Amino acid sequence: MSDHAGKTPYERALEVVQGYANHDPIAVQDALAGLNAGGWSEVYAVLSGLLRSTISIMELTGEPWKLYEFVQHADEVAAAAPLHYEFAVAEATRAWAGGDNLALRTFAGGDLPGSVHMTAVSLAVLGLALWGRTGFLDVIEEFHVAVAALVNDQLSGI
Repeated sequence: MSDHAGKTPYERALEVVQGYANHDPIAVQDALAGLNAGGWSEVYAVLSGLLRSTISIMELTGEPWKLYEFVQHADEVAAAAPLHYEFAVAEATRAWAGGDNLALRTFAGGDLPGSVHMTAVSLAVLGLALWGRTGFLDVIEEFHVAVAALVNDQLSGI
């Protein structure tokens, strides 16, 4: 369980991605407010899993995406990042889209909050490029419903 307002790391991860997908810096900030070191690690783990799953879905379905759409979304989405990450996140995402598979890994250099923002932006950009805003927000909502059911099941078992 996360350390702020009773939100789980799953809920925070989905909220930060939704904030980025909506280009909403306040929602991004609110989703991550009050995290301690363990909370940042948990949210990063969830986001990393979601990003790997999204990439796998893309590969399995052969869903096409165009580089120019990805780059356009990268610039728009990264604008919701904290100012000290905005440019670096946009550039790393652009490099990754262009085939630099190390760009996302080397971006943060051990900065866990930076890694969280980088991964959330990448996930939002990929989702927007693949499914469009409405489709991607629908996917996020379905994840929210599934997470809420999981949390309720866990709480009822206590």
